[in-house]
Amino acid sequence: MAQFIAANTPSNLPLLGLAHFAILGAVALLGGALAILQRRFFRQSSLLRLSVGTVLLAETLAWYAYQLYLGQLTFPDHLPLELCDVTLVLTLIALFSLSAAVFDLAYYGALAGTTMALLTPDLWERFPSLSTCQFFFGHGLVVASVLYLAWSGLTRPRAGSVRRAMLAFNAWAVIAGGFDWLFGTNYMYLREKPQSATLLNWLGPWPWYIATGDVVALVLFLLLYLPFWRRAACGKT
Repeated sequence: MAQFIAANTPSNLPLLGLAHFAILGAVALLGGALAILQRRFFRQSSLLRLSVGTVLLAETLAWYAYQLYLGQLTFPDHLPLELCDVTLVLTLIALFSLSAAVFDLAYYGALAGTTMALLTPDLWERFPSLSTCQFFFGHGLVVASVLYLAWSGLTRPRAGSVRRAMLAFNAWAVIAGGFDWLFGTNYMYLREKPQSATLLNWLGPWPWYIATGDVVALVLFLLLYLPFWRRAACGKT
C-alpha cells in the first residue's frame, strides 16, 4: 500500500520544523485530552464520542461543499478514493457506532496511513492557506479520534485485526488500481510515484515499490497492535 509512505512537504513548512512539530504535538495532545475527559467525566455517556463524530462529520461535509462550490470535485481526478478518504469514513462510523469490526480497520488506517500523511504532508498550496489548514485539521482530527477511542478504552483492535486490515486495504487497492487503469488516474500512487521526493524512492521502481510498501504496512500494523497484544497477554483490560 504505497500511499502509506508517500508525501511531499512544501518549502514554506519545513519537514519536522517547529510549526510542523507543533501540529503533530497538538494532534496527540487532543487525542489524550479527549481520552482523559471520557474516563473522568463521560464514562457512562456517549455525549463526548458523538460530539467528536459530529465535529468531524460537519468539517468533512463543509469541505466537500466548498470544493463542490469551487467546481473542484471533478471526474475522474478528484474523487474520494484515496486511503485517507476511506479511513475518514471508517473513523466516522467507529465514532458513531463503536463497531469493533470497523475500528479494526480505522485504527490501522489512521495510525499507519493518515499519520504518515501528517508526518510528510502532500500540500498543493503554501501554508497556512485554507486548504492546508483544512488538511491538517481534517487529518489531525481523524488521528486524534482514533487515539481517543483506543486510549479511553471505548474500543480497541481485536485479535486478528492485523490480518483483516491488510486484506481490507489491499482489496481497496485493487479497486483503486482498477479505477486508475480505466481512467488513467493515480489514486494511492499505484501507477507511478509522485513527482516530488518521497519515501517511496527508497522502495524501488514501479511496480516493486507497491509490494515493498505492502511489507512496510504490515510491519507498521504489527507494531501498532503490539501494545494491545501485550495487554491481553498480561490479562489487562
